[in-house]
Amino acid sequence: MSIGETLAAARQQAGLTVAQVSQQTRIRETIIRAIERDDFSSCGGDFYARGHIRSIASAVGTDPVPLIREYDQEHPASGMRAAEIFEPATPIKIREPRPFGLGKVLIVVLLAVIGFGVYRLVSTGGGSHPSASATHHPTASPKASATIKPVVHTPVPPVAVIKVTAMQDCWIGFTSPSGKQLYQGTILAGQSKTWREKHVVSMVIGNPPGIVLTVNGRAETMSAVYPLTLSINPQSKTPVTTG
Repeated sequence: MSIGETLAAARQQAGLTVAQVSQQTRIRETIIRAIERDDFSSCGGDFYARGHIRSIASAVGTDPVPLIREYDQEHPASGMRAAEIFEPATPIKIREPRPFGLGKVLIVVLLAVIGFGVYRLVSTGGGSHPSASATHHPTASPKASATIKPVVHTPVPPVAVIKVTAMQDCWIGFTSPSGKQLYQGTILAGQSKTWREKHVVSMVIGNPPGIVLTVNGRAETMSAVYPLTLSINPQSKTPVTTG
């Protein structure tokens, strides 16, 4: 039996309709019917076709592993194997800027106190009072106190904190404006991942209704588009726009 025939037979054996499978997997009914006819052209590529096979197989109660393996054998030109799709990737680590040290602030304050003390000592003549018969000699002008340099705080660049919590298996990808791939992997249901981005990134979501997405603590509304592409800009007051 082919992949589509296997999934269709498992669905019928489980007593489920295409509409019920669509509600469970959030995959459109037209795509499910096409997959059951072994037509994967509407999936949007091999990456999403494997994910749809896995979600439908789980919903109808059959093992997705041999089906994905069969798909890989029938589509040898695929750029990514099934094992690579579900392999967790390491999130991007962003080095945080170091704040201005407290020790430097204390040194500046100490220098200011010493300079003020020297100024007071010179201006009062060391605390002595000359007698009336003593010849008055003009005193030298006291030196100006040490100039206190203002403390310069290095501005912290804005960072977009992106958090994804998966209610269903979901495929996430990040690319730079130049098209360089920064991250790609699957977040399984019940798991969460967080990224910190200082530059503009393009975020691709394979199963938008199956996740909760927050950017800087604000929840973003997910549409039913498969897949969904978002542009995230840390410099913007509203960093998320639809790509």
